[in-house]
Amino acid sequence: MSVKFGLPPIARPDAKLFVLGSLPGDASLAARRYYAHPTNQFWRLLGQAIGEDLPALEYDQRLERLAERRIGLWDVIASARRPGSLDQAIRAVEHNQIEHLLRDFTDLHAIAFNGGTAARIGRRLIGNQPPNIALIDLPSSSAANTRAAADKAAAWSRLAQFVLPDQK
Repeated sequence: MSVKFGLPPIARPDAKLFVLGSLPGDASLAARRYYAHPTNQFWRLLGQAIGEDLPALEYDQRLERLAERRIGLWDVIASARRPGSLDQAIRAVEHNQIEHLLRDFTDLHAIAFNGGTAARIGRRLIGNQPPNIALIDLPSSSAANTRAAADKAAAWSRLAQFVLPDQK
């Protein structure tokens, strides 16, 4: 089983919110794009939370909208061995240095963890609750998480308070 390497962080230096996943799935790694699998609900959930129709946009436009709203994307895992795309199969993990987010992004107000694996690892890497930075555990946007869509959307709606209003 080969080692899978994650994607680089995407963020402006003045990001206010980071959404951290675990490790991109095979479809995302092949496309070199965050949340590329068509059944992953990430773009819909985040779009609803911030009042943007992100699924209707091309990938580069989605990233532009996130940058305008000062939202960054990254993952807690830099590399791992994993057959397929499920978090339960992740082995031999190397972590990203997400604790550096606290130092490098001085405007950061919140870190949201997309799913239980990201939350468990991310909270361990960050350590004690950082002052003035909210840590938010979200239900996974993966279609493998069968929680009701309305429940997921309600949980993700908490992110709206940490982003700039739409500048249209």
